[in-house]
Amino acid sequence: MLLLFVEWLRSWLQYQVPAAFTYFSTRMMLAAGTGLLLSIFLGPWFIKRLYALKIGQSIRTGEECPLLAELHGKKKETPTMGGVLILFSMSVALFLWMDLRSVFTWILLLTTVVLGVLGGIDDYLKLRYKNSKGLKARKKMVCQLGFSSLVALYLLCPQVTQVFAHPPMAKEQTVVRQEGERTRVLVKVLNTQQYMARVYLPFCKDPVFVWDGWLRVLSFLLIVFVITGASNAVNLTDGLDGLAAGCLVMVSIVLAVFAFFSNHIDLARYLNILYIEGSGEIAVYLFALAGAALGFLWYNGYPAQVFMGDTGSLALGGIIGVAAVLLRREALLALVGAVFVAEAMSVILQVLSYRYRNKKRIFLIAPLHHHFEYKGWPETKVVIRFWIISLLFAIIGVGSLKFQ
Repeated sequence: MLLLFVEWLRSWLQYQVPAAFTYFSTRMMLAAGTGLLLSIFLGPWFIKRLYALKIGQSIRTGEECPLLAELHGKKKETPTMGGVLILFSMSVALFLWMDLRSVFTWILLLTTVVLGVLGGIDDYLKLRYKNSKGLKARKKMVCQLGFSSLVALYLLCPQVTQVFAHPPMAKEQTVVRQEGERTRVLVKVLNTQQYMARVYLPFCKDPVFVWDGWLRVLSFLLIVFVITGASNAVNLTDGLDGLAAGCLVMVSIVLAVFAFFSNHIDLARYLNILYIEGSGEIAVYLFALAGAALGFLWYNGYPAQVFMGDTGSLALGGIIGVAAVLLRREALLALVGAVFVAEAMSVILQVLSYRYRNKKRIFLIAPLHHHFEYKGWPETKVVIRFWIISLLFAIIGVGSLKFQ
């Protein structure tokens, strides 16, 4: 919104506003600062309101998980739905610092609203019926798959893509060495469907797959899988004080770095990555996410004063999933979000093992972080070690920019 205001001042009032306010790098920092400060300063008031409304966390009962109920019993009255604070802070940053004419802005805002509302309904049902089940898993999955399918349909179907005046586009740049020391840059302009058909892997500068023809069905399935999977993986990780928020900060910053470099045509060529026009808006929002999550961590760190709840975890997971899809960095998300992947896989493997191996379990309990609690690790040790692992993979992810 302020970007449009700056342009209005320049064009109508001939007022010279510093050009720095239009730079993506400046807006990224301002968005992160906005999210951080809003989360920190609104936190005390927000937590008091949650206590007044008696929005307390539902814990698994002793019949379901006796040891877990004993370990986490003291958290029963801690308010949940703290994700509302994160999403609000991010949305304010979006309207202040992002370009409202960009299709990326609206896709990310829609993701925030739809998955935030879905998570809110889930949290509300848990509070209403005083249990940890909430919305039925099948209904929740149907909603996530439906939204992911709409995103995939927009990106892959030309007729739907044209709904927006300026759909996403990209450029592939190839440096060709000629005689002597001279080089020539070959540029191929890609429309939305063409650049969405490409699949990139970390440490590989060229696409490893280019879906064409009927194979684009696989691209559709990949988009749906990544968005739905990321949303659920973050939701499963949000089980210990500060765990999901801390990991989200690192993952969002790495994706934001890729989004920023992908928006600069010279840097994209130098780093051998795809240039995506306007992807800087994704970087701005991801920095807002990092700032808001970091501010939330002020109150969510052990011992937590407030929990994120499904309102935050489903939406934030969906946002990083959508960002990875728009940047064509799905594999990078799996790498830097290794903690999220491990948490989700632990649940999947546990369920399959219990069902098909005569009720035998691989882990003491799933998700993975509770397994280590059962082994006697203090909660803080589990969280800090998972943060260290997340940071390690984040560094590897950033390093993949150069080692290609």
